[in-house]
Amino acid sequence: MSGLLVVTAVPAEAEAIQSGLADPTVAVLPVGVGPAVAGAATARLLALAEMAGRPYRAVVSAGVAGGFADRVAVGDTVLGTRAVAADLGAESPDGFIPIDELGMPAELLGGGTALDADPTLLAGLRTALPTATVGPVLTVSTVTGTTASTEELVRRHPEAVAEAMEGYGVAVAASQAGVPFVELRAISNPIGPRDRDAWRMRDALTALTAAASALR
Repeated sequence: MSGLLVVTAVPAEAEAIQSGLADPTVAVLPVGVGPAVAGAATARLLALAEMAGRPYRAVVSAGVAGGFADRVAVGDTVLGTRAVAADLGAESPDGFIPIDELGMPAELLGGGTALDADPTLLAGLRTALPTATVGPVLTVSTVTGTTASTEELVRRHPEAVAEAMEGYGVAVAASQAGVPFVELRAISNPIGPRDRDAWRMRDALTALTAAASALR
């Protein structure tokens, strides 16, 4: 059996994790931006490892994220209790309808629109990262950039602590392969009106490097 598979969206995130990790049993690979490409690439990596007789024992979706301002600060680390497909559904005059409320069977949704992190993996990371904020992490295909959309997300997901673009796709791939999953994020910006100049990417990448030791 192989070790841990850590997937990120972009090379800078993978490099930040590798900088804080000296463990040859942990593979750290950038797989692309967004839930579709991240899910497809992760599924391929898991399948290739299984066919080679060296299946991965767990998958971590890691990288930077936006954080809900009243729940987590920029530069903080987040551990996802579940990955939520926050924008998978339909609009209606009464508001957004999640796809699992439209009559879709759970088996056609990769197990549902919210996939829980593996409790053992999550517990281990919580012990290793005691100051990390813990809660659901939303997966979106369009990054939130207005006050109105932020307030709508808060209304629909009152416990969520962050949003990113890959977690749910990676979680589906892991679930389909029967491999434990967890999500690790570092906060680069508050969720809200888009202000690219206010993003603190360096602080978030530094936080990822510091958190990487917990993956050994």
